[in-house]
Amino acid sequence: MTVNPGAAEFPHRQIAGLLREKIRRGDWQPGERLPSIPAMAEMFGVAKQTVQRTVDQLRVEGVLITKPGSGTYVRGTRRRLNRLSRGRYGVHRGYHSDLAARYRQHLDEVGLAPAPAEVADAFGVKDGTSLLVRRYVVRTDDAPVEVGASWFRPEGAAGTSLARAEAFGRPLYQEAEEVLGRRYAHATDTISARQPSREEAVLLQIRPDTPVLHLLHVAFDDNRKPIEVAQATWPGPVTTLTEEYRIPAPAPEPDSSPGLAVS
Repeated sequence: MTVNPGAAEFPHRQIAGLLREKIRRGDWQPGERLPSIPAMAEMFGVAKQTVQRTVDQLRVEGVLITKPGSGTYVRGTRRRLNRLSRGRYGVHRGYHSDLAARYRQHLDEVGLAPAPAEVADAFGVKDGTSLLVRRYVVRTDDAPVEVGASWFRPEGAAGTSLARAEAFGRPLYQEAEEVLGRRYAHATDTISARQPSREEAVLLQIRPDTPVLHLLHVAFDDNRKPIEVAQATWPGPVTTLTEEYRIPAPAPEPDSSPGLAVS
């Protein structure tokens, strides 16, 4: 593998392209450790600083991950989030055992906390209003892939299973429906891209300059009153969101013939 010093593209970008191709071909598998910076510098005939710029670029893209004191590794397969948050309800309001087998949710915190602006707006309360929150981290293999929180009004939820730091043997929305006596009827999802907060970067084990995808999910009852406001944040470079839906058939053309007048 060589770098063309006369090319218009910077050397570190040339190397990044070569490394991407090796990973795409499967020469380096997900989780495999890359050669050291000095070794790659010798391999490409460039300075160590050039290779470091390459690694930094691919790390921001989500191709590589660096573990302090261990080295640089090929990041695992992208997480594919089919049906966005809609998948949490299941095709027939059931539990997705296949998701549970691949992704492990760890409950981090349960209790009252000041509501952030987007959550307060969704509930129609003032910023900082004390609401019940259930915070979690989702992991697959050894990597965190999602941090999130589900928020509820304390009225009706205080003193129930929703306010206890315990996992349920069923989806959260089913527990909430039974405890609160309200049915989840419809929901809205708002997805945005932004820089992570310091806490999100630490929990997701990403650099502070790595973009994240953020979901705000608001579930309503039949009276259009919010039951739950959920937040989920994923590392942008290693997350793809897919949505599958039917496309309606074209409406039949109106009959333009004048027809016969009957007197």
